[in-house]
Amino acid sequence: MALMALAIFLATLVLVVWRPWGLPVGWSALLGALLALAAGVVRLHDVWTVWNIVWDATLTFVGILVVSSVLDASGFFEWAALTIAHRARGRGRLAFVLILALGFMVSAFFSNDGAALILTPIVLEKMKRLQFSARQMIPFLLAGGFIADSTSIPLIISNLVNIISADYYHLGFLRYALRMLVPDLVSFGASLGVTYLYFRREIPASYDVGALPAPASAIRDRSMFKFSWWMLGVMTLGYVASEIAHVPVSAVEGAIAIAFLIAGWRTRTADPRRVLREAPWSIVVFSVGMYLVVYGLERAHLTDWLTRLVQMTSHANLFWGVMAMGVLSACLSCVMNNLPSVMLGLLAIQHTGLPVSDQVALALANVVGCDLGPKMTPIGSLATLLWLHVLESRGVRITVSAFMRAGLAFTWPTLLTVLASMYGWLWLVRHLS
Repeated sequence: MALMALAIFLATLVLVVWRPWGLPVGWSALLGALLALAAGVVRLHDVWTVWNIVWDATLTFVGILVVSSVLDASGFFEWAALTIAHRARGRGRLAFVLILALGFMVSAFFSNDGAALILTPIVLEKMKRLQFSARQMIPFLLAGGFIADSTSIPLIISNLVNIISADYYHLGFLRYALRMLVPDLVSFGASLGVTYLYFRREIPASYDVGALPAPASAIRDRSMFKFSWWMLGVMTLGYVASEIAHVPVSAVEGAIAIAFLIAGWRTRTADPRRVLREAPWSIVVFSVGMYLVVYGLERAHLTDWLTRLVQMTSHANLFWGVMAMGVLSACLSCVMNNLPSVMLGLLAIQHTGLPVSDQVALALANVVGCDLGPKMTPIGSLATLLWLHVLESRGVRITVSAFMRAGLAFTWPTLLTVLASMYGWLWLVRHLS
């Protein structure tokens, strides 16, 4: 049974990462889940168990990307990028810092996928208009892609990994944010520092800001633009209220997504049918299917080694447990994708027998590792694979060697700094509460 569970997991992983014949990731995970059911690795009642774990996370994620798509169609993100380019007043290094700050904000509120997949084409188009060379574009693209993941830890909604982990340990929006906002600020500072040092010679010193249109030209409808700001405020308040009222975050996100779809239809800035048709519904199938396959590993006791490793590092000193958990999940993420990695980590942590507060600390370290670790290789996350595809479709090819050199240089100093700061912040929160 153990060998069968492992073989199904590895085969599913290969299908998800390499996508032969253009097979959607949802179908790959579903095939793996069906094989696991047919082989008896998991049972039918496990499907309901897994659904109860992932439904809120996946539906929230779909809602976030629907809202992002409507905002993108209305010109909201292009307006933000143009505003930053003009505010930098032609100073290339300042523009670099401000673009990464924009990525940091978009990643926090619209997920790492939104930051990487929506902002990248916009920034790329503006750089082409400014006639940047390919060498001058790379710092903005690679650093922007990295910042999308490295700063996707502050809120439940910032990454699918976060939502799954928060739901697993019943952390509401405020409880999660209290523990992760400070580490995220540290992550942004560290990410900005390492990317700037790495690319300081390639970043153009100046550019002709007159070659860019005015930010107002990006706004397709003024009333929709004002509505968007109001709704983003309502959305944030809704997240806070969801914890107080014990309402699933997906219910809040779903209501906001519906409001944006109606507004997009009424102002003719977005076609609701197209937005819903292009929404990532396959992520629902992928989450359930992939988690069933990983659950099969746990039923076959193949996660026991991970549990023992976490116990060994954490019982003596929680600091080393946090550091080890974050490093281990980062390494797993870069070779097997971050979604199965976070699931393996959570299953292992659950069986350690540690106090719940220590388990939560380890689960948050698991989040940090699974959010930052994927950028060490191109196969670390679905967002990275899609991001590289977006660039290639627009004539920009980043080689695997160039990506990994930058990813390794960016990830390790940022990861270790964030994990250490997170432990210190969690210690302070625990002793002040």
